[in-house]
Amino acid sequence: MVQEQNSGNPATAPSAAASASTTKKDNRSENSIDSNQKTLFDFKKSLIEEQKVGETHIEEINQRIEETKKVIDEERVKLEAERLKLKQINEVKDADYAKFTELKSNLIEERKRMKTLDSKASSGGPRSRRDRYNLSNLTKALEQIERDIQTKKLSKDEERRLVVKSKEIATRLHALKVIHKKEDTFKSLATKFDDIKGKMNEIFDQKADVGKGIGKIKSNLDELLNRREELYEERRGVIHRVREAGAKIEMVDTQLNAIEFKRNRLQHSSERQRRYSPERKIRHEIPQDKMRKNRENQELWNSLKEVAMKKMSSGEKLTFDEMKLIYAEEFD
Repeated sequence: MVQEQNSGNPATAPSAAASASTTKKDNRSENSIDSNQKTLFDFKKSLIEEQKVGETHIEEINQRIEETKKVIDEERVKLEAERLKLKQINEVKDADYAKFTELKSNLIEERKRMKTLDSKASSGGPRSRRDRYNLSNLTKALEQIERDIQTKKLSKDEERRLVVKSKEIATRLHALKVIHKKEDTFKSLATKFDDIKGKMNEIFDQKADVGKGIGKIKSNLDELLNRREELYEERRGVIHRVREAGAKIEMVDTQLNAIEFKRNRLQHSSERQRRYSPERKIRHEIPQDKMRKNRENQELWNSLKEVAMKKMSSGEKLTFDEMKLIYAEEFD
């Protein structure tokens, strides 16, 4: 019994060793798979977190973009209103500017006429210049001369001198009346010119103020448009990073699926090995048992043959079986 057990151990040892080696190999593979899977899960978790942070950032940027767009629209409405106001001011300016230039031209012409008349009126000497505005005195003097001519007894020379003098006064009086009339016309034109000049100055001031407002709005719009473009650029960068994270997640999922497939395959292989291991052991042990029994039979046959040979050498009578043991090889 002891001999059979000892002789059976070498037969089953290779199978057990192979099974143990396979089990260790499977355990190492399983541990490696678990380690890789954990690393990938951690990496995927960080990628998902990065993706969430990026998406939140994109929403914040979108909100800021919408707010900026709203302000841009408001500024554009203001700009359009200011441009409309400027257009109306320019229309008023164009309409009044024609009147302004016409009045200015008329005023210059009237001033030239006044200078001409003034020169003619002052040709009579210093007295006429002093009397240029004294219409009342000249009128009284003319009336007195006419009365003297009609009522007084004058010589022909005196009458002729008074007639000449009355003509001079009448001429001077007419010139002064013309000058006064022109002065009134000039004053009226000057008043109108001053009024329209003040209006034009007011229009130009309004135009300057509106121009400043338009410039300020344009400057604000430039800043807002630059800010919007910066937000667009920032959003493009975040979207790119989110997409990269998504692509990495897909790659990680692919690797995790491959690991899961490998694990299932190893589990299936281990189960199959455990399921078929007893059968292989039986198939392996049957030839081993047969060889062991043959070896034991051979040892027994050799022992019996040796006993028969000794018996034959001593001259003892051999049985048929003993003779068969000795001469079996010759018979074969």
